Amino acid sequence: MHSNGSKRLIVAEVVALGCAALVAVLTSGTGTWDFPLFLSLLILSVASELSAVRARSSFKISGSFLALVLAMVFLGGPLAAALGIATMCVGWLRWRQKAPDVLTNIVAYTLFPLAGGLAFHAGVAATGVTDSDPLFYLLVLGAFVVALAVNVVVVGLHSAHDDGVPAFRMFFEMVAPVWPSEVAAALLAVGVSYLYASIGIVAITLIGVVMLTFQHLLGKLLVSEERAARLAEQSKQLNARTTQLASLQIGVLTALLRTLDLRDRMTARHCAAVARYSREIAIAAGLSEEEQDLVHTAGLLHDIGKFIFPDSILKGGSKLSDEDWQIVKMHPFQGARIVASVDGYGPVSEIIWAHHERIDGGGYPRRLKGEEIPMLSRIISVADTYDVMTARDSYRDPVSSEEAIAELRRVSGAQLDAKMVEIFIEIIAGRDVRFRHGEDADFDAELNLNKRIADYSQPVPVARNGSHAAHDQAGADVPAAPVG
Repeated sequence: MHSNGSKRLIVAEVVALGCAALVAVLTSGTGTWDFPLFLSLLILSVASELSAVRARSSFKISGSFLALVLAMVFLGGPLAAALGIATMCVGWLRWRQKAPDVLTNIVAYTLFPLAGGLAFHAGVAATGVTDSDPLFYLLVLGAFVVALAVNVVVVGLHSAHDDGVPAFRMFFEMVAPVWPSEVAAALLAVGVSYLYASIGIVAITLIGVVMLTFQHLLGKLLVSEERAARLAEQSKQLNARTTQLASLQIGVLTALLRTLDLRDRMTARHCAAVARYSREIAIAAGLSEEEQDLVHTAGLLHDIGKFIFPDSILKGGSKLSDEDWQIVKMHPFQGARIVASVDGYGPVSEIIWAHHERIDGGGYPRRLKGEEIPMLSRIISVADTYDVMTARDSYRDPVSSEEAIAELRRVSGAQLDAKMVEIFIEIIAGRDVRFRHGEDADFDAELNLNKRIADYSQPVPVARNGSHAAHDQAGADVPAAPVG
């Protein structure tokens, strides 16, 4: 807050207070002096101010407003303003505000009772109504609205100046949380005015009970509103941290695959092709969207365990020794272990772990067979085997799509799931050459990193037929079709 601006604000408030005092003196004859009523309303107003509740750090809500409305109606604007000033001075004993804030409160509690009272009595004088006429109570409602508007403007301008925000925004932030209660308070003011006009000073006791009850309920409302706002902010911060964590963890997996791709130029494209083929099979098999996404993710990451391969194995430059084959057989387990370290990716790791198992039990690394192999792993096995055979960037000479289909059928029911093989063959039929050879498969497009991060914290369905429980076990025979 700039010092020059603060000085101007203080000067403006002092001038407004002086003008209010002058108006009060000039209009002092418009009110009605009633000492018992004045004293009763003073006690109620002060008690309510001392038990007021905070709506925000910058302003408070007090039921003293209702007592001052009654003073505006039955005592007049000048006496209501005197009540307001006394209330703020005693209220300082609890709130201990800084001098500029005390000044603002005194200005507000001088101006709104004075303005509301003068407006009400001007209306009564113009219409000639008495407290037995319905129009009288419409004027009470109007006085409440005038007083509330003046109070919001005075306090809102001061708060907007302190917080450096537009005044209109501050007015909205002040009124929005409590407007339902203010509507109730306005109706309550009308009702209590009618009750006082009917039974006199005895009604003040009832007013006090109602006022303090209202203030208690209002306090509960404001606490609830503020708690909800805090929870919303905490949730927002938690979501931001979750997104950052997702970006980091998924980014690490992506970086690992990119590094692997630098060693073996076919890795990224191959993983993208397997992911795309696998999703197509899952769709054609009628699996759920969750399972489609799961098998697609596993397809993208299924070869991440090849990090354990030395270049002599990874690039396929020579015949593999028995020791080399033991290393090859462990890459599904190593890949599953890497992926399982990412929160929520346990089901993906299970699929990766089993993607080189065979229907006849001759796969690796655990020699699972038939239905023991997760369905999504069986899907990836079909896609993986086909792409390795047909890929033109492979370290092997590629075969035609027709030859690859013939090989898939040859090992169907022994190495590969027969049903998934036939579904895949139906998908391949009628597709163009680029699709059949996976040449246009793009890792970044299949990864769709932004969506993957956004979905990261959502629960992932568990793959069918199996749960992840990592242990180190080597398999045995190599499948008949090429290793993916």
